[in-house]
Amino acid sequence: MSLRDSRSSRASTFLLVRMVAAIATAVVSLPGVAAAFGPPPGAELSVEKLQRIDDFFNGEIAAGKIPGAIVLIQRRGQPVYFKSFGKRNVDTGVPMTTDSIFPIHSVTKTITSVAAMMLVDRGKIALADPVSKYIPSFAAMKVAVERKDERGKPVLDLVPPGRPVTIEDLLLQTSGITYGFYGEGLAKSAYEGIYLGDFDNAEFAERIAKVPLTGQPRTLWDYGHSTDVLGRVIEVASGQSLYQFEKTQLLDPLGMTSTKFFLTDPAERARYAWPLPKDRHVERNSLDVTRWESGGGGMVSTITDFARYAQMLLNGGTLEGKTYLSPATFAAMTTDHIGPGSGVERNYFYFPGDGFGFGYGFGIRTDPGNAVPPPPGSPGEIKWDGATGVYLVIDRAQDMFFVLMENTPSERVRIQARLKKIIYDAFSK
Repeated sequence: MSLRDSRSSRASTFLLVRMVAAIATAVVSLPGVAAAFGPPPGAELSVEKLQRIDDFFNGEIAAGKIPGAIVLIQRRGQPVYFKSFGKRNVDTGVPMTTDSIFPIHSVTKTITSVAAMMLVDRGKIALADPVSKYIPSFAAMKVAVERKDERGKPVLDLVPPGRPVTIEDLLLQTSGITYGFYGEGLAKSAYEGIYLGDFDNAEFAERIAKVPLTGQPRTLWDYGHSTDVLGRVIEVASGQSLYQFEKTQLLDPLGMTSTKFFLTDPAERARYAWPLPKDRHVERNSLDVTRWESGGGGMVSTITDFARYAQMLLNGGTLEGKTYLSPATFAAMTTDHIGPGSGVERNYFYFPGDGFGFGYGFGIRTDPGNAVPPPPGSPGEIKWDGATGVYLVIDRAQDMFFVLMENTPSERVRIQARLKKIIYDAFSK
């Protein structure tokens, strides 16, 4: 099933995920809860306690809830846990192997954001640039204001934005560009039909320019196609397709040879990790080769590729003597820009979740959050995940990252939360 044919099913999955997140965030904080959180400095990670991961995933597979998964935990530059579980394809019985290829969905956003910030480092784009500098049709965009007419019927007024949408807005998901497949309202409905036919990044950006913004720029964190538009900006600024720029400047230098938008090689297609039949209705099938290189959700990758990517991020933008992001740029990417005093609001669909702000493409842990006890993790944690459950967590305070590769849309929130708890419970107290 193609991406555009699966939007309604993805919408219901997205809403379920948001409900779980909202329940977790709604827990009222109690007096006397310490502001400090996370493992203490120098805490050791018990390899013995990490074996609980085996029991958890083997139990999930035996219960028929997930087909399989791969987990890598790396600390101080060395893997401390690396195992694959279950099947790559339950229909054929092929076991999960470490070269299995997974759709990473919205974790693609982090790669696109890194690529954009590389261009910022090189002076090719600037955070304050209006998007219309690269996509002229954005100069005519309007903001949707929904109201009721005299008969009580909802109508949509279109008003000018208070200021242009900028590159920084795209990176922060504060542009007013949304996803049309979740939530309600006439502005959301304007996205209907936006995925019809085959199109490239240039055409998709033009389609986005024709729908109204759902709010004034930099007033609401609203998850959507901002990063897809950013992908088009990268193309204009670099003179290359999004994939060619990322391949030559980031992916190949990092050794991420299996990270791409589409699988055309038969040997690679055979390594694709399939979800269980119950989840295939929400699957973006990267085996269907189209022209759209979705910078917001279109890539596939492997655990070994992501080990390289994650280590580069853990190192602060460098790997093996090569600098991908300058120290100042990396610091800007991993700083919360939408917290108190920023003027940015958060609604029910605030995806970063309890205790997290947002940087340029990543959720950033800023505080313990409202839940009691606080969710596990460390101050400054960098993270993101995708619709099929691929999960990337960078914990610089503990010189550690972990990556979960799975293709399990309906179980992903529960699996991610449980894995993270097991990992942080394995730290000495």
